[in-house]
Amino acid sequence: MKRKQNITIRIADQPPMPLSIDIDDEEVIRTAADNVNQLWTTWSKRFKDKTSSEILAMVAFRFAQLYFMQEAGVESVDSLLQQLEKDLDDKLLEIE
Repeated sequence: MKRKQNITIRIADQPPMPLSIDIDDEEVIRTAADNVNQLWTTWSKRFKDKTSSEILAMVAFRFAQLYFMQEAGVESVDSLLQQLEKDLDDKLLEIE
């Protein structure tokens, strides 16, 4: 059974968000919040003509983009590994 704990994170200039999380997930959650806040801060300084919510939307889009690029890469590697496994099986069966 996983143990839960309560933490509070803050994203951008939004109100603090209380979360109930598995203890093992705390580092990942805090790292994610830190990365979002770092990019939000950087882009807030760069895009002074944008509202906070526009910048937060840009940050959300960027992280979604990175996620789906990573997912596509994993699928590509998985496909390559499956083909390699099939080729090796074919070669091994050829030898017998």
